Amino acid sequence: MEGSQKMHRTIRNFGCLTITAAWSLALLTATDAKGQLFSWTKEEMAEYTKAWTGERFQDGRPKVPDGWLERAKGLSQEEVIIPPGRNAGPPNISSFSQFDGNFKVLHPELKMAGRVVTALYMPTRADIDTILFAKARDKGVALTNQWPIDQLQAGDVLVIDLYGKEDGGGIIGDNLYYYIMKATKGGGVVINGCLRDLEGVSEIKLPAYVRNITPTWFGGSTLYGYNVPVRMGNVVVMPGDIAFGDKEGVSFIPPSLAESILDKADETHVHDEWTKMKFDTGKYKSTDIYSVPKTDELRKEYQEYLKKKLDELKAARAAEGKK
Repeated sequence: MEGSQKMHRTIRNFGCLTITAAWSLALLTATDAKGQLFSWTKEEMAEYTKAWTGERFQDGRPKVPDGWLERAKGLSQEEVIIPPGRNAGPPNISSFSQFDGNFKVLHPELKMAGRVVTALYMPTRADIDTILFAKARDKGVALTNQWPIDQLQAGDVLVIDLYGKEDGGGIIGDNLYYYIMKATKGGGVVINGCLRDLEGVSEIKLPAYVRNITPTWFGGSTLYGYNVPVRMGNVVVMPGDIAFGDKEGVSFIPPSLAESILDKADETHVHDEWTKMKFDTGKYKSTDIYSVPKTDELRKEYQEYLKKKLDELKAARAAEGKK
């Protein structure tokens, strides 16, 4: 297994831990049509993700198209920058990142792109757990590490906030890891905590991003939240976000901004292709071509090339969509 320990400092910190804790405590007494003690109702999910106007799952979680997930696998982390302004980044800065790079990366050869499902855990506390478990039993919910796993669907990425726990933090081993791979059809896992059974999970082709590896069994933690906001580093992660992972780490893309990010990435890929093609001729200095073509003639050539390539991409995707 290769590991990535690279740290990436995000531009902003909105007090994510405080926000998540406050939401989670408020949700402990909430119920919805499924009888979950700790989830947003369908209406609450829609309210807090109202920037998304597309399809949703039955519980209200945003459901970005499968085609976007496939396109996202062609991204690089440098292309996942959230623009400024209303319903996007803070208006007082040019852009911000939804990136967390402080992970060990299992299967760095695989890119990850899927719809986020969240699970929030907190340390066991007997007086609270007695009440929580009793209420959960009445609703047919088991506050275990397996209950969120059993809710997964194709295209999901399970994002677990286990508060960085190591001793007793082996929340997923090779058997559950294999189940997740099958249930999500290769989606992925992101854990602010640990995996166990490294020898076994390393043979299973599922992207995973974890803080560490431990031989210890899962214990001493209680499931407090399901499909609620969670914190990963300096990032707030929402149910329905696109979790995009590569060798560098993971970005969590708001669904309402995904299409614009993907379209901009298409332009970047064409620009990079044209730039390298011109460098290959040996006729130009770097400043003649990069980052903006220097002459009117070169700019015209680039714009024609860009239009041709983008039209070809659109036509290919339209044809694929008809299959």
